[in-house]
Amino acid sequence: MAEDLHVIRGTKQEQYQSLIPQIKGLTEGETDITANLANVVAALKEQFKWLWVGFYIVKNNELVVGPFQGPVACTRIKKGKGVCGTSWAQAKTIIVEDVEKFPGHIACSSLTRSEIVVPVFKDNEVVAVLDVDSEHLDHFNETDATYLEQIVKLLAFG
Repeated sequence: MAEDLHVIRGTKQEQYQSLIPQIKGLTEGETDITANLANVVAALKEQFKWLWVGFYIVKNNELVVGPFQGPVACTRIKKGKGVCGTSWAQAKTIIVEDVEKFPGHIACSSLTRSEIVVPVFKDNEVVAVLDVDSEHLDHFNETDATYLEQIVKLLAFG
């Protein structure tokens, strides 16, 4: 039985710093990637109350939705399309202050106003992306990028 995560309040940085050891505790020793992805999503959604948090996994040269929490999601995304596909193609984190100003944004939910997408690497290849959506404009910044990049490094894709 997984131990309950404690919701931390404070600055965004303090929240991440408190959450990372809890995520490590959930994922260390667990070899099932789906279980780990699901628990990371749940921990992030519980802590930050974002609109949508989830993973898209690279399968047959497209991104396929994996574990997520939030409104119904797009099922498949092509490389280079939308924020997720662009993050995959460029192998870098992308922060979008206003999704309506991002060329080619894929509107899976009309409630999404801003977004951050973080690539997950295995052997220097992008194997998945972490996608986080907010219903608020300009919700994400470099603090989110730094800590979300640390969190996805905890995931061992087998």
